[in-house]
Amino acid sequence: MTAPPAPPPTSPRVSVALCTFDGARFLEAQLESLAAQSRLPDELVACDDHSRDGTVAVLEAFARRAPFPVRIFVNDATLGSTRNFEKAIGLCAGDLIATCDQDDVWMPQKIARTLDAFAEDPRRGLVFTDAEVVAEDLSPLGHRLWDAVGFGPRLRRLVRADRAFEALLRRWIVTGATMTFRAEHRPLVLPVPPAWVHDAWIAVLVAAVSPLGLVAEPAVRYRQHGAQQLGAARASPLEMLRHAREVGPDQFALEVERFRLASDRLRGRREALRDPSILRLVDGKVAHQELRFAISRNRSRPARIAASLGELLRGGYSRYSARTHYVLKDMFL
Repeated sequence: MTAPPAPPPTSPRVSVALCTFDGARFLEAQLESLAAQSRLPDELVACDDHSRDGTVAVLEAFARRAPFPVRIFVNDATLGSTRNFEKAIGLCAGDLIATCDQDDVWMPQKIARTLDAFAEDPRRGLVFTDAEVVAEDLSPLGHRLWDAVGFGPRLRRLVRADRAFEALLRRWIVTGATMTFRAEHRPLVLPVPPAWVHDAWIAVLVAAVSPLGLVAEPAVRYRQHGAQQLGAARASPLEMLRHAREVGPDQFALEVERFRLASDRLRGRREALRDPSILRLVDGKVAHQELRFAISRNRSRPARIAASLGELLRGGYSRYSARTHYVLKDMFL
């Protein structure tokens, strides 16, 4: 058997942080895709969240044949996805940490293309890629992840213009399955507050202290199936309308809490911020969500219209909402 290629002497060490839970059905395909990388990871850290199926056995079998070190940790009790990723990230020894889901498949160039993006600008603290959205059997569903999450040309231009933090105030554009970040940012991002999902929290905070990089080509086959926690189905206009109707005070209150937590963490790291205006932007996001919360609880249509139009004229919807026409939702839905 030919020995796997060794990484270049100056190449950063790459840790893959894999979290598993009752994932035996799809896990082997993901593990084999890690072993097939054109640039192998330097280690795999697998944290199993107290699985009840054969997940740990699949991990152990792979560890015996993997072309890189594999460290397996099994939780005594179920922590949940975000806490489990927090644990895995904390255990990684590499310079770069790539978070990995149990049910996807990485394309062979994923690590190599991500390293290229870091090398293009050594200031970058995080790089994320697009993904091909696929069915359970890995057949293409005809769209990509960035399209499904609304990461369109306008937001991509912001990221390429080194304004990723502003893009992230509008919507979540970084999916953990495609994300790699510098381990030096762990003191900033850990622990992850319970109100946040790990990938969104990490992306927001790292964007506050460093540029982000993106790889436009798909580097992951992002599998859709009934048991997954978060999906990437493309929504029809009717589905988007139904979702808009469902978003109400609870969601706005959660967003207020999330960005207050982000503000608190960033204020404690003021010296690391790329620009002092970042704190002002976070405060603006909090104020915008507080206003939307108040509007959603107001039963007076004229008052809702007046408050929404005022926020539209102040630029709040264009700076802090995923779509400017969300003003119509706040007025009428």
